[in-house]
Amino acid sequence: MSKVKICGLSSEKDIDHANEILPEFIGFVFYPPSSRYVSPEQAARLKEKLDYRIAAVGVFVDEEPETIAELVKSETIDMVQLHGNEDNGYISRLRKLCDCPLIQAFCISSQDDIRRAAASEADFILLDSGKGSGITFDHSMIRDIKRPFFLAGGLDPENVGEAVLRFGPYAVDASSSLETDGYKDPVKMKAFTDAARI
Repeated sequence: MSKVKICGLSSEKDIDHANEILPEFIGFVFYPPSSRYVSPEQAARLKEKLDYRIAAVGVFVDEEPETIAELVKSETIDMVQLHGNEDNGYISRLRKLCDCPLIQAFCISSQDDIRRAAASEADFILLDSGKGSGITFDHSMIRDIKRPFFLAGGLDPENVGEAVLRFGPYAVDASSSLETDGYKDPVKMKAFTDAARI
């Protein structure tokens, strides 16, 4: 059974829905250009209301490691997801500043991308088609991955069950497909979580 991550939570309503559904992970996006951006202050308030059984993942794009470390130390986030051009040197710097699980995201369009992901020194890799594009990539490319991975990109309540059965990801991740009119939809969130836990 794969774990579930619902990304891009930004309101108390979103947190209430998550607390009812209990995905293993939720994501706070700390990338200002994103429509789902939350400030550190907002995230801290939301984290206080989050069920203790759910891990809060901070999503960053080429952020200063010191900024990330502060959010970890303040317990605003429990895990870090890197979604920019960070390399293993960056990961090494970050590990010296804070001790928490790291996820490194990769946009997959070729076997070269798969090889780069496999060489990451992060605890987990996340395989995506783009930064929140909501589009699937050719999942057949991931058959040779030998390490735990989060699968993202175009997953929704209708197709996530098949992806879990075919590829056995450590976790599945969705954001835009679980929204209606730009807001998280509790019905879609629950349907996605239930389908992933077949």
